[in-house]
Amino acid sequence: MNILAPPRTRLPIEVVFDLVCPWCCLGIRRLQRMLRSRPDVAAELVWRPFLLNPDLAPQGVPRQEYLVRKFGGEERARRLHGTIAELGRAEGLEFRFDRIRRVPHSLDAHRLVRWSGRFGMADAMVDILFEAYFTEGADIGDAAVLAGIAGRLGLDTPAARRFLATAAEVEAVHSDNLRAHRLGINGVPCFVVAGRHAIAGAQEPEVLERLLDVALVEG
Repeated sequence: MNILAPPRTRLPIEVVFDLVCPWCCLGIRRLQRMLRSRPDVAAELVWRPFLLNPDLAPQGVPRQEYLVRKFGGEERARRLHGTIAELGRAEGLEFRFDRIRRVPHSLDAHRLVRWSGRFGMADAMVDILFEAYFTEGADIGDAAVLAGIAGRLGLDTPAARRFLATAAEVEAVHSDNLRAHRLGINGVPCFVVAGRHAIAGAQEPEVLERLLDVALVEG
């Protein structure tokens, strides 16, 4: 420990997001990059679930069916995904939308993030779930897949499987999702700094840093 280093300011940042949202993956990566450049800030990321597709079947839907329903067809989706993939490469992200076969319901993935938080692994779990879905094309709505992902982080795979087989944290995820809507959040990602300052979208690090500085000045 460097006793000459100035004290770091603790700052909670609520991240309202969905694990099947590519803009969330991009925006969170930009937030993380910004925070690495600010050693004066000890940020605590608080993960707040947002369900983009709350009415999706529990087992998810085939990707082609989802694209028709959401975008009217694959061509429009391909153009949008091409833009996201290009932006992602600048952040070291590899979006491989072509590998995704099913669009999952994200409830269980959010539950797993909350469960991993018990072991101080929520941040790492969010990162690996994004990679599993957007780069590997894994079905992160499948309990067996999710338990295996927990094992990749060094967590207890059978314990994760047992947890997912229960209804634990289901109500908490739905409650956070409802809270976000009540606060007027209808698009993600949304970052809430120090409980007072909010900004939505996959913002550039410089924009996020300005918000951070406003929160620090106001104490």
